[in-house]
Amino acid sequence: MYTLPDLPYDYAALEPAMSGHIMELHHDKHHATYVKGCNDTLEQIAQARDAGQLAGAGLVGLEKTLAFNLSGHVLHSIFWKNLSPDGGDRPVGELASAIDEHFGSFDAFKTQLTNATQTVQGSGWGVLAWEPLGQRLVVTQVYDHQGNVGVGATPILVFDSWEHAYYLQYKNVKPDYVAKLWDLINWDDVSARLAAAKASGVAS
Repeated sequence: MYTLPDLPYDYAALEPAMSGHIMELHHDKHHATYVKGCNDTLEQIAQARDAGQLAGAGLVGLEKTLAFNLSGHVLHSIFWKNLSPDGGDRPVGELASAIDEHFGSFDAFKTQLTNATQTVQGSGWGVLAWEPLGQRLVVTQVYDHQGNVGVGATPILVFDSWEHAYYLQYKNVKPDYVAKLWDLINWDDVSARLAAAKASGVAS
């Protein structure tokens, strides 16, 4: 069973950048819906498996539904910990060096991730990920909760670009919301995720 993780801070802890009202709705309603979707879909797949009904389009639809909800759960779980009321500034150490190596500079990386987040077509995410085959950081876009990400790449910093993350506060001015996210980034969490991703390796 998948479970909804607790926020590592109070709903209002990220104000004024992110309102407590939005955080409560985002976590308790939207994220919770993805968790429920994971569990419900796994149960439906198990029932189909027990009934010998895995052939045809039915399973394809269930697998797609599971991927959508599971990816939503994973990305939101990362998002909450990527943010902190004490966040902001710039990364240091290995993460800073990797950003300089793979993007040329922190400012170039910031511009690329900002633009990737702001230009997602429809709903989605801007993502900084570790790609293990090339042993490098990459910026990707996630449409809805899937797609356009290299298989095996591990997200380490995610920016939620769905309207439910910002619209009640920023209306249609997504760039203002994305700009505020940079003041909340918990670089210690991102650095720890990079170290864990690099340690996990990949079979080439």
